[in-house]
Amino acid sequence: MFLTLAELHELTGKIQRKAQACALRSMGIEHKLRPDGSVAVLRSYIEQTLGLSEPRTRNKKPIEPNWSAI
Repeated sequence: MFLTLAELHELTGKIQRKAQACALRSMGIEHKLRPDGSVAVLRSYIEQTLGLSEPRTRNKKPIEPNWSAI
């Protein structure tokens, strides 16, 4: 559900928690700080943001012209 410490390090290039949070802010990546000061980033958010997965859509019906109007 959340990125691992190693993945956070790889994403931000930082080891310290405050530096990771600062890097995430500068990249515009949504994150939360846990009560212990560690950083939490949802894996699904990163996958969607970086284009690794398709965004969830409510209507999966393809958009087509209204042929009856022609």
